Amino acid sequence: MGFYDEGRWKRAREAVLSRDNYTCQYFKRYGKMRQANTVHHIFPRREYPEYQYTRWNLISLSNEAHNMMHNRDTDELTEKGRELLRRTARAHGVDIPEKYR
Repeated sequence: MGFYDEGRWKRAREAVLSRDNYTCQYFKRYGKMRQANTVHHIFPRREYPEYQYTRWNLISLSNEAHNMMHNRDTDELTEKGRELLRRTARAHGVDIPEKYR
C-alpha cells in the first residue's frame, strides 16, 4: 500500500480540505474562488517526512494551483512552491532549508 492509500493520510487530507472549506487557498489569497481537490505538502513529503501529517504543512489547492507549485517533469518545487514554503516556514518559526532560501 502506498502513502496516499493509507487511512492516516486519507483522514488528514479530508481534515485539511474541510478546514479550508474545500477552497483553493492559493487563489483565495488573490481574491479568486476555486474548488480545492488536492492537498499539497508545502515542505515536500519525500524530503521532510517529519512534516508529512503536520497540518500547517498541508494546504488545500485546486489542480491548477497544485501544478503551479511543482515542475511535473522533475517534481521539484517551482518558484511559487518555494515562495509558499518560505512564507509558511516564517509563519511557523521553522528554519528555511538552505536550498529554498
